[in-house]
Amino acid sequence: MFKKPEPKCEGCESPCFQDNLLLKTISAEVRERIYPHLKLTELPLGKVLYESGDVMENVYFPTNSIVSMLYVMEDGRSAEISVVGNEGIVGIALFMGGLSTPSRAVVQSSGQAYRLESKYLKNEFSRNGELHHLLLRYTQALITQMAQTAACNRHHSIDQQLCRWLLLSMDRLQGDRLDMTQELIANMLGVRREGVTEAASKLQNAGIIQYQRGHIRVLDRPELERRCCECYAVVKKESDRLFEEFSDLPKGRLLHS
Repeated sequence: MFKKPEPKCEGCESPCFQDNLLLKTISAEVRERIYPHLKLTELPLGKVLYESGDVMENVYFPTNSIVSMLYVMEDGRSAEISVVGNEGIVGIALFMGGLSTPSRAVVQSSGQAYRLESKYLKNEFSRNGELHHLLLRYTQALITQMAQTAACNRHHSIDQQLCRWLLLSMDRLQGDRLDMTQELIANMLGVRREGVTEAASKLQNAGIIQYQRGHIRVLDRPELERRCCECYAVVKKESDRLFEEFSDLPKGRLLHS
């Protein structure tokens, strides 16, 4: 039987689909249908995948990159409402009944992602099968993150918000290092840069992180988690539940709520 080639990055001999948990989780049957249409794409820092109101033509499955979903006000100010990394997909509006969203998707940490044209995702989603269930459960976890982010930004200190943001970002990267300026972090959190500078200095002076010229390295993750508010744990628990339920099932078996 002829086996279709798995997607590979240009100049690389090894397939990298397993770097995204959604692509890794799906069964061989679904892979046969969508893998030939996946294209590995470079996502440089700051690249805007779509603006508010744009009609989406593609979805993205990040591998080693992070994409921030931002809500932008009329005066240009913005605040992050969620982050998507190697656990998810950028472009949920395509299978949730809309072709556009009021948010902006911008690359927070450079890397790569698999791009899939909207028609292929819609075709698979409309089968009401395995990928349909998986994407809906992922969306539920993403909504939890959005709701918890809104509550965190309203009720918790900048110190706690920064800890939550660092932990969520690190969970979606390979390693303990993040390239991000304090100005960009402030834009993500929707706060003044001075507040982020003060909060980051506290963490560095305590030996929890190391920050230098836009490079952040987490030195003491347990202490970072201890200083964080409950928001990170709520988001992580829901995300873990999503993949635990799928990992317990034989490939190809449908989930039932």
